[in-house]
Amino acid sequence: MTRLKSFLKLARPNQYLKNGFIWLPLFFGYRLETFDAVVDTALAFAAFCFAASSIYVINDIKDIEEDRRHPTKKFRPLASGELNHTEALIFFSFLVLMAGTISFLFLPIQFTLIVGFYFFLNIAYSFYLKHIAIIDVICIAMGFVFRIFAGGYSADVVISPWIIIMTFLLALFLALAKRRDDLVLADDGRGARKSLHGYNMEFVSSAMVVMASVIIVSYLLYTVSPEVIQKHHTHNLYLTSFWVIIGLLRYMQITFVKKGSGSPTMVLLKDLFLQAVVLLWLVNVYWLIY
Repeated sequence: MTRLKSFLKLARPNQYLKNGFIWLPLFFGYRLETFDAVVDTALAFAAFCFAASSIYVINDIKDIEEDRRHPTKKFRPLASGELNHTEALIFFSFLVLMAGTISFLFLPIQFTLIVGFYFFLNIAYSFYLKHIAIIDVICIAMGFVFRIFAGGYSADVVISPWIIIMTFLLALFLALAKRRDDLVLADDGRGARKSLHGYNMEFVSSAMVVMASVIIVSYLLYTVSPEVIQKHHTHNLYLTSFWVIIGLLRYMQITFVKKGSGSPTMVLLKDLFLQAVVLLWLVNVYWLIY
């Protein structure tokens, strides 16, 4: 049982929350009540979870020495010695097999290609791209964009340019917040990572402020766009922008004041304020468009 927990820990199921972006095309494409679309999106979610976990395994193998010097990552199964390289590679093979099987047997070929692009981009990220400033956070943001396309193909929904733009901007904002937390740890003498080369606190903080501003403006333009108003049959979508602004301010407070934005997933899982804002945004959007 202890070993099973170690493998589960290596897969990082808490990070599956990121794959929730796969459900957005289903939600905004009015397919929530279509059984086949819901089932296919659930399968797509599962396939992406397996694919993402396989990347985490490779990443942990690659960064084992750096993780051992990190205040929290040193407790990961490989860094702590709970599992060895051979066990991790076998587990990696199983995860890739599961992701590939679900994709090939049950989902459109376009989805399989998206998962493939996501997989190889993240392999390149783990071994090389993560050490190139700016390119590293763009790779992270593109991973979320791939999730949107995956959700669109699995639910047979035409993807709006707006959702792609705002997903990319939000993911870039969160990736920068994560880099800032890494810089805080490095300044405190708790382990500097190679991925921090090319960054400093002033640059990352300024970039976050710029991204937050662009996200707000983009979202406001989206809510008052004529094609969006026509699609959703409401002029009141702008009312949901208040939750977006509040959510961004809260996340910036967590980042700048509390210095705790190391893991966006854990921030959302632990912060009740942020959870309430996201839930109220979802309820508000659902009420207006459904």
